[in-house]
Amino acid sequence: PDCVLGIDLGTTSVKAALLIGAEQGQVVAESCSRETQAYTSSLEAGPQGMEQDVRRIIKALNECLAALPQQQLQRVTHIGISGQMHGIVFWKSDNGCKWTECGTGPAFEPEEVSHLITWQDGRCSPTFLSSLPLPQSHVSLATGFGCATLYWYLKKSPDFLKPYDAAGTIHDYVVAMLCDLKKPVMSVQNAASWGYFNSRNKSWNADILKKSGFPVHLLPEVGDPGSIAGSTVCAWHGIPKGAKVGIALGDLQCSVYSCLTERTDAVLNISTSAQLTISMPPGFQPPETPDPSSAVSYFPYFNGDYLAVAASLNGGNVLATFVDMVARWTEELGFQVQESAIYTKIIKAALAQNNSTLSIQPTVFGERHLPEQLASVTNIAVSDLSLGHITRALCRGIIENLCSMLPVQYLTETGVRRVLGSGSALARNEVLRQEVERVFPFPVVYGKDVDSAVGAAMVM
Repeated sequence: PDCVLGIDLGTTSVKAALLIGAEQGQVVAESCSRETQAYTSSLEAGPQGMEQDVRRIIKALNECLAALPQQQLQRVTHIGISGQMHGIVFWKSDNGCKWTECGTGPAFEPEEVSHLITWQDGRCSPTFLSSLPLPQSHVSLATGFGCATLYWYLKKSPDFLKPYDAAGTIHDYVVAMLCDLKKPVMSVQNAASWGYFNSRNKSWNADILKKSGFPVHLLPEVGDPGSIAGSTVCAWHGIPKGAKVGIALGDLQCSVYSCLTERTDAVLNISTSAQLTISMPPGFQPPETPDPSSAVSYFPYFNGDYLAVAASLNGGNVLATFVDMVARWTEELGFQVQESAIYTKIIKAALAQNNSTLSIQPTVFGERHLPEQLASVTNIAVSDLSLGHITRALCRGIIENLCSMLPVQYLTETGVRRVLGSGSALARNEVLRQEVERVFPFPVVYGKDVDSAVGAAMVM
């Protein structure tokens, strides 16, 4: 039978899933995940910058595909690709990559490509953002959004932009390389995540941008999610030349698509960040101008529908930061402990502590609607200072923070009857799952940590 390949280029890992048709519908035949370890320093933005090395991301992608069965890759007819939204990467369209032979057939390597400036980037301060033209969009502009980052380069480091004539998300870049697109094409989902995009008429705010000298020639063309961007120009790790490649999609939309079957479902996704999502009724249109203080955003979904999303900047990255802190402390005390070992031990310790009076507000990365808000710890008692108590309180804090953005009462009023849990942090952390079940008064069903890749394949 034919196969569909789904790929997700996430914040910390690349995932791939092969789907084949079966009597009960599409099933996952094989899947694979590889850490990218792509974070790198930002020369221009300094400590506020958050950048990733595109070469390392593509290296992880190549390793992922090389680990999948060749026999099934040779039967792939369609490829769906999703990835981390908001971020931006620049490249030279006639020299974005080079194709080389590797053990599993031809593969591409990045050539004239910038770093990926991710959604976590903090270089655009509230003062800087307030100096920019007001977008005609239902989405509030925030630091880490592609158009905001482009404005930053235009004003702070214009020479940086000169070598490049194309830009997109990291997944738009991969689609452009596979199909040899001279002009990248971007889905409505990713375009909305960049800012300065009108989802109603599916177009960039070109007039507003041109007036301020914005390099509009760098903006991709925009197409509907689910449509085809092109075909592979080369056999790729054994995948035949001519395989259809879909326009790159948002990772959140794909994780929701992989599991959402009823409008009475809410989807809780916790990976590097965290989102709580419900689908809006057919025909819903978001307000023309956003409320910057609102914790809920509206994300374009499929077939003109929208998702209401509490999109928190604080998810698995909070736990990763805590683990990193513990590792640094032990190192300062003269001991060496692997972060993976720390993670295993703190989860085990938290499982032994069913409760903690400790209260942790985990917003160490702030929130888009409250950019100045930081984390805090209250209700500290001598009896609650163990690693188990702190980890338990931290996991609870992540869930409660999401529920402060999209309250359980609102979910009940809108008819939600079930919570579908997805994302790598939720899949790997039993304490987080326990806290989900403690906070939500609905049945909870869990997916896998390759949900976005599966969703990208299902769309095809």
